[in-house]
Amino acid sequence: MAMEGELTPAALTEDPRSWVGQHFLSVTQLSLPALELFLREAEAMKALVAARGGDRRMQGRILGSIFFEPSTRTTSSFQAAFQRLGGSCLHVNESSSSAQKGETLSDTVRSMACYCDLVVVRHPVKGSVRSAAGTCPKPLLNAGDGTGEHPTQSLLDLLTVKLELGEITGKTVALVGDLKHGRTAHSLARLLCLFSGVEIIYVSPESLRMPEEVKEYVGSRGVAQREAFTLDAEVLAETDVLYMTRVQKERFATSADYDEVKDMFRITPQVMKQGKSTLVLMHPLPRVGEIDEEVDRDPRAAYFRQMENGMYARMALVALIVGVPTFPADSS
Repeated sequence: MAMEGELTPAALTEDPRSWVGQHFLSVTQLSLPALELFLREAEAMKALVAARGGDRRMQGRILGSIFFEPSTRTTSSFQAAFQRLGGSCLHVNESSSSAQKGETLSDTVRSMACYCDLVVVRHPVKGSVRSAAGTCPKPLLNAGDGTGEHPTQSLLDLLTVKLELGEITGKTVALVGDLKHGRTAHSLARLLCLFSGVEIIYVSPESLRMPEEVKEYVGSRGVAQREAFTLDAEVLAETDVLYMTRVQKERFATSADYDEVKDMFRITPQVMKQGKSTLVLMHPLPRVGEIDEEVDRDPRAAYFRQMENGMYARMALVALIVGVPTFPADSS
């Protein structure tokens, strides 16, 4: 259900000019050509960091970071991305903001926009970031809204698949774990719809199934999808990308409900033996026991490479939105 003040964000295209000054609130803003532009930009950022550590294209610009939920990777990678491009950052959280005095999220965002060139927001209420964007005069980026979406995470996820496997078309992706609350899985399922020949397998406890609204969206795009309630040898044998998610304790009404499902899926070296030699194991992190640390030694374990790719993805995104991409509109 739309919240009061919620807006429809602009469509982003393969023309870099279409990104400049825009909010990025949902993966549904993207077309395949737009995503291909993004991936090309992100790979250029990876090469830039490897060669020179960064550049100064964001010099004089400021990123505002507002996080009302805990975050290690998202907040750090956004700040690292902006700083590697020569910009600076301001950060507030719920305890350090005037939310403690009753200020609304929209007013907090508008206040930060007075000091910054673009604003990144994470909030525990689904739809809250899109609602705040309706009154934000600067570009606003959704860094996760409750159980809704996490669009920048899905950008780095697809970048990781591209870097690990070379292509995304025709791959089978198993999304595993807490699919009811997992906003990363919600965004990734939607974004995978842009690629032909993709199949999505939803693997979860019955109580944590992928929401119907996501399955309806995927189905309406003609993408093959199915559900499974066990991560068995058959699923593992056909999976190209195994995308694990944690069971989100903070979303449960009681500890007993959480305890009932928290350990239903766990990746161990023995489980990995059942997967393809080319399997890519991913996780948005943090993990809370669903991947055994022994699995870290497996070269197919990509989650720390995935985390690093988050910086390159967010470097690409902010460069496009500020209007200083590596590949301008007139480049071939």
